[in-house]
Amino acid sequence: MWRLLESEWMKWRRSRMWLVLMTLPVLSILIGSANYALNQGVLRKEWYSLWSQVSLFYGEFFLPVLIAIACSHLCRLEHANKSWRNLLTAPIAVSRIYLSKLAVLAWHMLLVQVVFFFLYLCAGKLLSLSAPPPKEILGWMVRGWIASVTLGTIHLWLSMRIRSFAVPVGIGLCGVFVGLGMVVKDWGLIFPYSLLTVGMGVLSQEGLTPAELLWFLAVNFLYAILFSALSLRRLKRPEGLV
Repeated sequence: MWRLLESEWMKWRRSRMWLVLMTLPVLSILIGSANYALNQGVLRKEWYSLWSQVSLFYGEFFLPVLIAIACSHLCRLEHANKSWRNLLTAPIAVSRIYLSKLAVLAWHMLLVQVVFFFLYLCAGKLLSLSAPPPKEILGWMVRGWIASVTLGTIHLWLSMRIRSFAVPVGIGLCGVFVGLGMVVKDWGLIFPYSLLTVGMGVLSQEGLTPAELLWFLAVNFLYAILFSALSLRRLKRPEGLV
């Protein structure tokens, strides 16, 4: 397992994915902070208003696309070198192959969340917000990470099935807009691309009730189990991978 993790980690180190990982949170903060600064006459809740702006670009648009790009990258070399079959016929459990990819993805999504958290705090200080940061922020970040890992299981499955790097990313972009519509219709807790928006309090900073939080966790768990099972099933059929 450690060798698999090391192999996946080396793929990231030798690529420019770290640049993408850092760029998108920075862009989210810059765009959201600028929008907040230009509309302070309307956005009067300081930290909460700033969060509504920066998290809108981050959680609703950039992070889902970043997850799709990361998953396509995790499967790119296997597709490009046509090495899926060699990998899957090696004396390694397919569950370990899958879990190594998911673990590397989860770690990097956690890193992105931490970077976004500190950038948000820095933006608030630079904008001279007088109130203390919202106490809900830890919940927003943790729920956002949970939802990002869930979305990652979906895109790992897509990236295993589809050789193209761009097609799963395009599917993710379409899912973003459908997910936004689902949130507007109050169906955000049942659609995977809406879970980030709901979990991170993008459109509403009021927080989840205990029942909603339980439902949020249950839906994430079910999606993660379902698409992990589909990915493992795919990996157990090497004739479908080249």
